[in-house]
Amino acid sequence: MSFKLEDILETIYMFKLENVDIRTTTLGINLKDCADADINKMADKIYNKITTYAKNLCKVADEVSDEYKIPIANKRVSITPIANIIANCKLGSVVKLAEALDAAATECCLDYIGGFSAYCQKGISCGEKILLDSIPEALSTTKKVCGSVNVASTKAGINVNAIYRMAEIIKDVAFRTADRDGIGAAKLVIFANAPEDNPFMAGAFHGVSEPEATINVGISGPGFVRAAIENCPKDADLLTIFNTIKLASYKITRIGQLVIEEVSKRMNVEQGVIDLSLAPTPVQGDSIADIIRAIGVEEVGAHGSIFALAILNDAVKRGGAFGATFAGGLSGAFVPVLEDSGLGRAVSSGALTLSKLEAMTAVCSIGLDMIAVPGDITVEQIAGILADEIAIGVINKKTTSVRMIPVPNKKAGDTVHFGGLLGGGPILEISKFKTGNIFKKGGRIPAPLNSLTN
Repeated sequence: MSFKLEDILETIYMFKLENVDIRTTTLGINLKDCADADINKMADKIYNKITTYAKNLCKVADEVSDEYKIPIANKRVSITPIANIIANCKLGSVVKLAEALDAAATECCLDYIGGFSAYCQKGISCGEKILLDSIPEALSTTKKVCGSVNVASTKAGINVNAIYRMAEIIKDVAFRTADRDGIGAAKLVIFANAPEDNPFMAGAFHGVSEPEATINVGISGPGFVRAAIENCPKDADLLTIFNTIKLASYKITRIGQLVIEEVSKRMNVEQGVIDLSLAPTPVQGDSIADIIRAIGVEEVGAHGSIFALAILNDAVKRGGAFGATFAGGLSGAFVPVLEDSGLGRAVSSGALTLSKLEAMTAVCSIGLDMIAVPGDITVEQIAGILADEIAIGVINKKTTSVRMIPVPNKKAGDTVHFGGLLGGGPILEISKFKTGNIFKKGGRIPAPLNSLTN
């Protein structure tokens, strides 16, 4: 295959000037054979299996990165949801398993390990209850372990009891890490319609229908998409912009396809999916908000923002799906406030509110991601925010989620800074009106009528 000079220069431009990278190579590992009634034996089995399968992940990813001059930002592991393998555990806590996961991640030089997780959309069984009760201590005392809980699905409906329990847990985790501005909550995601092959943290886990081991890749590149739009003729119409985004997404995805083929082949594991999501960073210009402005809206949050985001999301999926052998995960555009400098700017200026963010998540890849809220938020208010977002996903047959950080001792308008890819930014204002006792009533809401597609 021959390359034109302009293709080579464009690739260099993508990597060096517009922050394009492979955001993550995530190795999924099946842990079902690690189940054991003895938690100490189970912890040893989990540690040994992860360190065996993942021992060369960083080495292989770095080799591919060096050989092809493609930046690979993170190396991660996702595992079978822990709740699926602990039903016979005799203890009331499985924090020891989280410690084994953390130790394995450290041994293999991983950035994060995801899968301290549970499915609770129809009820909370023995294994799920043990897992949920263990989350606050597990996520506050480990560095690299991430968790997620699926509380609803279009096929199953909404588990209100699970929503309220997760609201309690979010606040507990945040206040256990109050000395670090509640950062523990940044490692916990609440889902509706959670995908089983998502490579992005903190919601990654290795689903029950997945192979023994698989490589999934998450791409990035908001800066490249923004630059492509800005290079359009000034009189370009929206169809031209749509096709420009589609082509840019295709180019980024082809890089991801190369990486997933090479890493999976060299590790001798199955090729999984490429997640087409545009994942922003705190770096100036590497922002979903700046893409929306490039499309033509003065500031994200203004009227027209949801329309522009819908254009972006669909174009990314179209171009990316054409460039990938298997597309999966979340695939679209993320709007993580603390990780996106442009979104933080819009919140600080008053252009972007929590209600507008909720509305935007109806047309983008995920949900309320990396939002900081006042530390004095009540459990009922957290449950209300969770339920609003979950309802959007269930009714619209899409994945939605919440990754929310109640920041102890801080109020709306203050700022918080976590550093690295977690970024930092303003704390969002929440409604001044009380949520009431609606979620204390509990229960389970049936699947919506549009779920009856059999």
